[in-house]
Amino acid sequence: HVIDHMFNAFFLAELCLRMSLMKSRFFYTPEHGVDKFNMFDFFMVASTSADLYLFSAAADSRGFDLNVLRPFRFLRLLRTIRILYSVKVLEKLRILVMTIAASFMALFWSILLLGIVMLLGSLFICQSLSEVYADETLSLETRFWIFKNYGTANRAMYTFFELTFSGGWPNYARKLVEEVSSAYAWFFIVYIVAVVFAMFRIITALFLKDTLAVAANDAESAIQTKMRQAKKFANELLSFFRAADKSKDGVLTLEEFENTLQDPRVKTWLSLMDVEILDPAEFFALLADEQGRVDAEHFIRTIVRCKGPSRAQDTMAITYMVNRILYQVEALEQQVGSILAFQKRGMRQ
Repeated sequence: HVIDHMFNAFFLAELCLRMSLMKSRFFYTPEHGVDKFNMFDFFMVASTSADLYLFSAAADSRGFDLNVLRPFRFLRLLRTIRILYSVKVLEKLRILVMTIAASFMALFWSILLLGIVMLLGSLFICQSLSEVYADETLSLETRFWIFKNYGTANRAMYTFFELTFSGGWPNYARKLVEEVSSAYAWFFIVYIVAVVFAMFRIITALFLKDTLAVAANDAESAIQTKMRQAKKFANELLSFFRAADKSKDGVLTLEEFENTLQDPRVKTWLSLMDVEILDPAEFFALLADEQGRVDAEHFIRTIVRCKGPSRAQDTMAITYMVNRILYQVEALEQQVGSILAFQKRGMRQ
């Protein structure tokens, strides 16, 4: 009880803090609509608090039996599902849980199909062996073994379940082939090839397809992957900037940039990072300020925008030239406006 109260107090304080900070956005945001996880948190904390404080008090005063509410208390464990969406280490576990949930219908139909196939096979063997028990040419031990494994529909069904899923099918087929009839070998060959080999692999491929689809469509995982890639790319660019900055003054000049690019390994590394530099001087002009220098932050931000094939850099160059032309036109417009205003004042005088 003490642990229940401690955890409930922690969850309640956390819920109140988040609600006080987010206010109405705790339940609904125009961008994402209703926040289902926040609604789930509110429901679970409210129900747990009612269970601990209201229902327990009612049970103490009126003799109410709380055992009927015990199954409901297990719903609190579902709150841990939220951890899967917030902890980076549990990303693979979240994908696994989502895959199992998404593959539930595929699992159901796969088990149903296998069940029908096993039922047909077990009934066929059970009926074909119905006259064997009167065959005195077979030993009593063999007939007892046949009855133990295939004597009834239930026994035969369970035997087929074992030989299908356990991998020990020769233990259930060899005695029939060697002591009853060699024709059973063809039945088991067809069954093992068609069901145990082919059908199982098709079902495995189906689950693998669902797993890849869930992993590809997992927006949270895609966001985390993109963020990790962007952070890794930025760190590598920062390392490049520090290596190129020979003066260690925190800024990069055209001379330092060109000297660094003379190393073929640097160009190869940049091409592997999807950054193609055809003209170092022109490329540096996109990065540098009016004094012909660029700091680390601006260098990384601009390189990220230039990442891609050469046409992306061409677009950046055009954007750079258009911005310069626009700046010059605005300055010229201000000068013309000043001249016109001066002429008007002169004419009035």
